[in-house]
Amino acid sequence: MNQTLVELLQLLFLLLILLALVRPLGSFMARVYQGERNLFLPLLAPVERLIYRSCGVQPDEEMGWKRYAAAMLFFNLVLFAGLFVLLMTQHLLPLNPRQMPSFSWQLALNTAVSFITNTNWQNYAGEQAVSYLTQMVGLTVHNFVSAATGMAIVIALIRGFARRRSDTIGNFWVDLTRGILYILLPLSLVAAILLVSQGVIQNFSPYKTVPLLQASQNSQGLAVESVTIPMGPVASQESIKLVGTNGGGVFNANSAHPFENPTPLSNFAEILLILLIPVSLTYTFGLMVGNTRQGWMLLGVMLFLWLLCFSVLQGVEQAGNPLVAKLGVVGGNLEGKETRFGMVASNLFTVTTTATSCGAVNSMHDSLTPIGGMIPLSLILLGEIVFGGVGSGLYSMLAFAIIAVFVSGLMIGRTPEYLGKKIEVQEMWLSITTILIAGVVVLILSGVAMITPSAVASMANPGAHGLSEVLYGIASMANNNGSAFAGLNGNVPFYNLLGALAMTIGRYIPAVAVLAMAGSLAEKKCIPPSLGTLPTDKLPFAIWLCLVILIVGALNFFPALALGPIVEQLTMLG
Repeated sequence: MNQTLVELLQLLFLLLILLALVRPLGSFMARVYQGERNLFLPLLAPVERLIYRSCGVQPDEEMGWKRYAAAMLFFNLVLFAGLFVLLMTQHLLPLNPRQMPSFSWQLALNTAVSFITNTNWQNYAGEQAVSYLTQMVGLTVHNFVSAATGMAIVIALIRGFARRRSDTIGNFWVDLTRGILYILLPLSLVAAILLVSQGVIQNFSPYKTVPLLQASQNSQGLAVESVTIPMGPVASQESIKLVGTNGGGVFNANSAHPFENPTPLSNFAEILLILLIPVSLTYTFGLMVGNTRQGWMLLGVMLFLWLLCFSVLQGVEQAGNPLVAKLGVVGGNLEGKETRFGMVASNLFTVTTTATSCGAVNSMHDSLTPIGGMIPLSLILLGEIVFGGVGSGLYSMLAFAIIAVFVSGLMIGRTPEYLGKKIEVQEMWLSITTILIAGVVVLILSGVAMITPSAVASMANPGAHGLSEVLYGIASMANNNGSAFAGLNGNVPFYNLLGALAMTIGRYIPAVAVLAMAGSLAEKKCIPPSLGTLPTDKLPFAIWLCLVILIVGALNFFPALALGPIVEQLTMLG
């Protein structure tokens, strides 16, 4: 059987598994956040109560949106400070068998912001810079809490739609605790065991020095007779990196490294784990607002855009590089891809990790054809609403849905209503802020980078491809993705500081806007549907929502894409 056909059957199998898991996991998460009985309640309820008592939290005390936002921001500030100090002092702490030095303050600042914002942008090589203690106590812990923060925010927004005449949207500390305890921890534990079974390492061993069968020479002409193989607690971080759509790899090669992603089965499992919570949250949304068709509609839009982007990427990569074809080499573009996974699985991973906010990679995006590289870049620039990060993707998609409802209402003369709530000026401003703030940051900071000598000096490639690398890097940071084109040296003061600013704005301004919108919606009364109500759970609205997403993306970013990957593709074609 044709290899490509086999790989496409894997895609079909992935879709079937995802759709089979949407309802049970979505229902489970709804019960968790609503405090109802669930599978783990008898076992974990005493632990949950102990956490509340230890931290002085009153679980029955609800918060308005301002208090909820303040708690979220304060908690993240404390986490940032803790990780910053840990990175600056790791050379003094235990579990550091390679005697890794401390980070520079600019790199520590960038890394701490990166992990608290669920971005996981890495301006360092993990196996050469981070101790075991920092990996576990610092980075892995932040993978859990940053993911749980995004989930808590979207649950607060869902309550805003579901509640009537209420001035509260839940309790941040309760939502955070339940997200970690009942959802992220169990899933990550199962995922870690699965990955270990496939060969992902999990140990505290010192790095291994292994003699080579045949000596070689390095770039300086010196003889090399041995190689050092890194070790460490990888599976425990790998699992939450995927389940929480974090993306930060223990190794510089990320999920292209055989210790992080050894087999085709582990690769399939990693794609599934990235999608599992974002996909299932759509059903959680439908269940909590009392109309599951609304959740299925959003999922349908996400799946359509995901498959559309995958089809384009697969087509251009399968067509190959015309410059290489002129040399008589026939076949698809396999540069930068792992042969143990194949082209389809590599392209599927690329689309999945940029459609979500995961940022993990199993191939080098810089090696894609120009139009191929434009696909993951475009998914990031759209705000990662196609599934998106755990929580952040769904609340961004709901902001787009509100905009679509408002515009369609103006066009056909109907009152803009969504889920029984009248959409007014405040909701529109907050939705626009949620959708556009990251894009504005990307365009402004990319312009700044292109006129700053130190930033230009960090570009390994000139011309249109260099612009694509810069645009991708800043878009990845501002939209909290974390993946990168190769070729851009990010570990310089300019990008460390600029990136920290982009990640902070891209995470917290939309998050606060969403919580403000949740508070505004919760205070509104419910308007019963009438003949003037636009149905938002049917195919016509799904098509309209897709068009709004694509139009907004085209208006914002087409000029930048035209100067980068499109020009490069046209140049390559001659």
